[in-house]
Amino acid sequence: MENENSVIYGLEFQARALCAQLADTEKIRFFVGTQSLKQVNNQIHLVEFDEEKSTLKTLVYHHSDGEVWKLNASPTDPSLIASCYNSVNKENLCTMKTAILKIPDIFNDDNIDNLEIVTKFDTSAFGNDIKTTEFHPNDRTKAASVTDNQIVVWDILSENAQNVSHITLEGKNSPKFTMGKWNPHQNGNQFATATDTHLKTYDIRTGSLAWNIDNVHSQLTRDMDFNLNKQYHIATCGDDGFVKIWDFRQTSIPVYSRTDHSHWVWCVRFNPFHDQLLLTASSDARVLLSSAASVSSENNESIIHDDPLENQDNKQILSDGPLQWCEHEDSVYCAEWAPAEPWIFASLSYDGRLLISRVKRSLKYQIML
Repeated sequence: MENENSVIYGLEFQARALCAQLADTEKIRFFVGTQSLKQVNNQIHLVEFDEEKSTLKTLVYHHSDGEVWKLNASPTDPSLIASCYNSVNKENLCTMKTAILKIPDIFNDDNIDNLEIVTKFDTSAFGNDIKTTEFHPNDRTKAASVTDNQIVVWDILSENAQNVSHITLEGKNSPKFTMGKWNPHQNGNQFATATDTHLKTYDIRTGSLAWNIDNVHSQLTRDMDFNLNKQYHIATCGDDGFVKIWDFRQTSIPVYSRTDHSHWVWCVRFNPFHDQLLLTASSDARVLLSSAASVSSENNESIIHDDPLENQDNKQILSDGPLQWCEHEDSVYCAEWAPAEPWIFASLSYDGRLLISRVKRSLKYQIML
């Protein structure tokens, strides 16, 4: 019988970097990066979940270059991850760096391997703070880094990444980016960013603003996620505790807005298969699985109106709002869906506790049947 309880994996050190292994659609795998103040102690954990047995298998690698602040997995190569990390230089000053790392093909049981740096980035000309390095969704030769006020597009084919282009954030009082992400639609030609309370999306071919939404939140915007099934929908979250979905063709008001967390919301993710399911993580120590059925691509409201009796017999429609939650003991900075299985998700709290959880069977059947 399927076990609905979360499976817990504890790390030795604090952690706030989590990503799913995107390119392997057969196995349920997540990468976790640690934040030990002693630089050489940091690690990358590759955690594999066996759904049938509800067991975990883990591989641990050294990340001795420093504290891991952000991890992203390549969508085309299962062995590549991009790391943004805090490193101490020869003058004992902290500097943010980024690199693309390769997972070894063979795991050494006797020793913990160091991850091989396959691509180095020289970001010194673009700012001191690196927020993220994002692989292009379908061009394996490209990646983009977000620094203080720059989007830097790289060619990553060689050992030293080559700067292809960069876009500078203009504005009064030296505004800075919070994060950024490729738009998976529009042929991968748009890169979206958060700055203060606003969203700004650029056309990387020209460097011009493609579209923007001002004041998406009343306080700092922390994260965003594009709906893979509705090309004009983007979810946002922020320090005001709200989770919102916007149609960026009509930006006056969000099409969905809820405040079910009691503190800052750090992460929001659409389920890539069933976009009525939203995953959010907050520093209120909770991860919420919520319904956004009213604006989902699966919303068959027209069918409901045409034949309500037939709909009652065959399908219940989920109401918007929280469906289930996971309790952590510390702030939760990230949560991710498993690309290989639409009903599995992972969440990571700052105390180094990783939870692998399932969507409840009752909800799963309600969506599928």
